[in-house]
Parts: sequence; C-alpha cells; structure tokens
Amino acid sequence: MGRAFEVRKNAMAKTSVAKAKVYSKYGREIYVCAKSGGIDPDNNLALRRLMDKAKKDQVPGHVIDKALDKASGGGGEDFVPARYEGFGPGGCNVIVDCLTDNNTRTFNDVRQCFTKTKAKIGAQGAVAHMFDHRAVFSFAGEDEDKVLEAMLEADVDVSDIESEDGMITVFTPPNEYFKAKTALASLLGDQELEVDEITFLPQAMCTVSGDDVAVFEKFLAMLNDLDDVQNVYHNAEIE
Repeated sequence: MGRAFEVRKNAMAKTSVAKAKVYSKYGREIYVCAKSGGIDPDNNLALRRLMDKAKKDQVPGHVIDKALDKASGGGGEDFVPARYEGFGPGGCNVIVDCLTDNNTRTFNDVRQCFTKTKAKIGAQGAVAHMFDHRAVFSFAGEDEDKVLEAMLEADVDVSDIESEDGMITVFTPPNEYFKAKTALASLLGDQELEVDEITFLPQAMCTVSGDDVAVFEKFLAMLNDLDDVQNVYHNAEIE
C-alpha cells in the first residue's frame, strides 16, 4: 500500500464520538450481531470481535449485557445495515455505515447531511471502489519477516505488512480477520494490539483546505449526531 498505516489512519480517522454515542453504537451493533448469530461469543465469532472491541473502548459491561439480553428475548427492533456513499465537502470520498429500523428515515437524514453542506450523496458503489476493505492489526515490533512467516504458516492471506517507527501493521481481507488474529495471538502472546479493526482504507487522499475545512467538520458532526450512523469513513486530508 506504500504508506504507513498510522499516517492514513490519522488522516481519514472515523468521526470521534461522545461516550453516549459510543455506548449506543455498540449496544445496537452487538444486539444485531447476537440476534442474527446467537448470543454465545464462542459460537459467534463476529460477536466475540465486537465484544472485545467494545471492552477495549471502555464500554461498560451493563451496556453489553443489556444488548445480549435484548437479543436473547427474540423481540425488539429489526435493525438492518445500510450503507451510503457520496462526495463530501472539498470533493472527498465518503462512506457512511448505518444500522436502521427505517430505511426511508435514515436515507433522508443522511441525505440532508450531504445537501446542507453542499456535498453530494451518490449511488451504491459510487466511491467504495476507491477504498480497500481490510482487517488491520498494528503492534510494537520490528521483525516483519517473522510476522509474515507466522501469517503464512497459519495460511493467512496477507494483503500487506508495513514496518515503521517500531510498529508493525498487518493488513488482510476482512474474511481473514479471525485466522490472522489467532496467528498473531500465538506469535505475540500477551502483547497488546494497538490497532485491531475491520475498516475502509482510502487508496488516495483528498486535500480539504480553506473554507471547505469548516464545512467538512460540520458535515461530520451532523452525521455523528444521527443515531443510525455507526461509522463514517473518508479520504479527506485536512490542510
């Protein structure tokens, strides 16, 4: 991929959120995942990943337990994923991932965020091809050859490995996430992963400058205020 992950991560960082938003986001996502795949994380690997990530983001146990209890009850809301793509202020590419129980409402809310900031929502697939969907793991280390060897021995399809400033970053396709994480756990032992996520990485950055900066920040804030929005990915690089 050519550039260190941390540089790109800082440039295209997903919208920062208040604690209440974080709790709501995880609660909804855990509920949907548990309802569709079962509440036992040992048998639902996607749920296990979500729960581990929630704990790392300091989501209280009662929030997780409430979502699991709700999912085990069999009733509740019927949330479905929805993804919207478009062009944000300054011409940057934007992907908005949502969980919604009303597609019409969510689409109208997201579209309003675009139109009120002179951005343009596009059709499905409008910008997704400009991003790489990847599982990403980053940790302290310098021997990338050793890491690559461990990945190959575990039959992990590695997209890329980068080493910079004492940090190693491994990129794999999303469907290799659990296999890669298991291999890294065997290699690293108790060493903590600094980055452990499935995300969209922009293939090229878009410089946002001048008056567009304030508009772009307003755009992200408006999206972040929507309860249905789970994650926002973009390729904006603020000048």
